[in-house]
Amino acid sequence: MLSRRDLLKSTLAAGAVGAIGSTVFVPLAAKAKAPLVGTQAPGYYRVMVGDVEVTALSDGAAQFPIADLYVNTTPEQARLALANAFQGTPTYLSVNAYLLNFGDRLVLLDAGTSDLMGPALGKLPANMIASGYHPDQVDDVVITHIHPDHTGGLTLAGNKVFANATVHVPEADAAFWLSAENKATAPEDAKAFFDQAVAALTPYIDSGKLAKYAPDAPAIEGMVNTTFRPGHTPGHSALWIESKGEKFVYWGDITHGDVVQFDDPNIAIAFDGDTNMAIKSREAAFAEAVQEKYLVAGCHVAFPGFGHVREDATMYDWVPMNYRADI
Repeated sequence: MLSRRDLLKSTLAAGAVGAIGSTVFVPLAAKAKAPLVGTQAPGYYRVMVGDVEVTALSDGAAQFPIADLYVNTTPEQARLALANAFQGTPTYLSVNAYLLNFGDRLVLLDAGTSDLMGPALGKLPANMIASGYHPDQVDDVVITHIHPDHTGGLTLAGNKVFANATVHVPEADAAFWLSAENKATAPEDAKAFFDQAVAALTPYIDSGKLAKYAPDAPAIEGMVNTTFRPGHTPGHSALWIESKGEKFVYWGDITHGDVVQFDDPNIAIAFDGDTNMAIKSREAAFAEAVQEKYLVAGCHVAFPGFGHVREDATMYDWVPMNYRADI
């Protein structure tokens, strides 16, 4: 049986033969000067879930003071947990979305931020184009919940970003965020969320391209299913697909980050509308992911956001998907 050392030797030998036979030679020292490029590679990554191509799209990553925004812990405890995971404060949080190609229908899960949250975000359309698709090709956009980092990207300067798409939103969120009465009674610092919801959805409403899905009902029959996970917002829902016995669940904002709330699901975030309900939804989502072992994606898990959930000595643990060079 080959040992790891034997295998390494044979691999290195094969590589050396290949290098000798190649017409490309790399100099031992590079002396040319060049300016720093200063940009990342385009933010997309693909996997297959059965017959469905799933493309993770990055809207960007920005720094947020999440240690100060967690609930049911102290900022000091949160900063320590983040530091132990080599994450600083403020903390980089990804904003992710997922493009599903069913072969005859192109469906986007969540839409990013557009220009609402600064220059570090709003990159979803450019990354979609870099990935080989175009916003005009999107047939449907299914929204986990109505918050600016999920629906802001539906419009830019008052115009549709997805010109040919029907937008599907949870009916409980539509009823809440599109209500003038709810806005009137909301705290002053929350009124902007209502204004953003109206601005993002009105062009689709006016063109007859807004649909609503009920709790636990399919968002798109036979394609995109939903699981009601309320608390973060009244209608917050996970979105999932199945193909050839494989399951993929995009759970929106069940977590903010991939450290603190896995160690203690009782820790909520200040953006939750109903803290206790959000905690119950998170506990249920974690338990189901552990039991069923399906592929998970999170909007605010480090891009590309794919992984699995397992139990560990503290509570739960996020296990990022291993990188694949092909799909």
